[in-house]
Amino acid sequence: MQLTTLLRDSRALATLAVPLVLTQLAQVALTTTDTVMMGMLGTADLAAGGLAIVLFNQLRTMGVGLVTSVGNQIAGAAARGETAQGTDAPDSDREVRKIVRASLAVATLAGIAGAALMLLIGQALVFLGQEADVVARAQTMLLALAPGLLPCLWFQAIRQFTVGMRRPQALLQITVASVAVNAGINWVLIHGTWGLPKLGLPGVGVATSLVYLLSFLALYLSAKKDTVLGPLLSLNIAKADRATVRRLVQLGVPIAATYGSEAGFFSVTALLAGSFGSAALAAHTAVNQLVYIVFQVAVGLSHAASINVSRELALDRPEAALRIKNTALACAGAVMVVVGIVYVTLPDLVLSPFFDTSSARDAQAVSIATHLLLVIMVLQFFDCAQNIGVGLLRGLDDTKSGFRITLIGYWAVGLPAAWLLGYPLGLDTLGIWLGLLTGLATTAILLLRRYTASLATRYAAPEPAAAT
Repeated sequence: MQLTTLLRDSRALATLAVPLVLTQLAQVALTTTDTVMMGMLGTADLAAGGLAIVLFNQLRTMGVGLVTSVGNQIAGAAARGETAQGTDAPDSDREVRKIVRASLAVATLAGIAGAALMLLIGQALVFLGQEADVVARAQTMLLALAPGLLPCLWFQAIRQFTVGMRRPQALLQITVASVAVNAGINWVLIHGTWGLPKLGLPGVGVATSLVYLLSFLALYLSAKKDTVLGPLLSLNIAKADRATVRRLVQLGVPIAATYGSEAGFFSVTALLAGSFGSAALAAHTAVNQLVYIVFQVAVGLSHAASINVSRELALDRPEAALRIKNTALACAGAVMVVVGIVYVTLPDLVLSPFFDTSSARDAQAVSIATHLLLVIMVLQFFDCAQNIGVGLLRGLDDTKSGFRITLIGYWAVGLPAAWLLGYPLGLDTLGIWLGLLTGLATTAILLLRRYTASLATRYAAPEPAAAT
């Protein structure tokens, strides 16, 4: 790819990706704020709250996966509407409206089922090798987090709608505002100010649930006021088209399984880290939060690349769709280099939001986390690359390949490597993260190869007819 072409494509990708990346970073500030405030309560609360957030994120991520294809479906319908003639454009609007209503129906079902499952998993934690005190604290946190899953998924459904229509600007404003609101509610409920009861760790979960509800309402009202989005948005899920719901579920289940496979991979490694004690679990929680923060760059790039692939293919431009892969990877690589330099040169500063780096109480956890920074410096590029690969395949409406590949990369390669390095070879938490690195690298390579091969096969030029 020529430099001028790369720069041009990067600008085009950034138009959609930058608002999404900033929105993702603002959104992850919610859980970062939670993690920091849990750390202020002590190592035990940080370990327990971190475990609860890992489980919540596992189910939230799978629920988000069920509605992630909505953005691609809407992008394709909108692109076809732009080139439509006569009465075809109103047909495009009706298709978009059907997709939005169906996505909210899917989000509702997923939110209810996920909340119930979250509470059941919380009861089973005692059988998974965790310390009894950590389990008891985590269960109270999960009870407070569970109600927030439903508005969280409603928010994600409308978010995909706005992204598919290429009008995501309100997302950033709403998410940034939610960070400040979350911090304030956290403080009030944790410490019991203004006459409210002092809830401690469960107060973090209650605050998170409230913020998800407020964020959903804000995004809905913003979209409803938009002259383009408003006429296409309806909350009447009772009128959801069953065929459209089935199509979204058929596309979404493999995506949810793919996301769940990755999140489950990280969740299992959190359990493995917890088996080495509360200090190891606290270090794992802090470093995992750092990975989660940087991962939002990957999510924004992946969504933007995916939407652009759907759009380019709807406009019959497969060459542009192929270039999107290289553009997204180049942008990701540039960001990861900068992040890696910060990890190596300023480890105490990076870890200071989570630990008192000068305190003897946190010394063991800080030591473990400092060594893990060297691993995630490399790990994060492959984490970003594999997420971009999933998004690119989603742009082809190929949501099944990603799931199959993650089963290989995470579970057949990564998890055995984590167990081998962590236990028999005695590297403990460091070995767990080296296993994570191995699984992510394998997954990234397989996904990107699949995208290139699928696009080449689907749009291969027909062979010329033999001369007669």
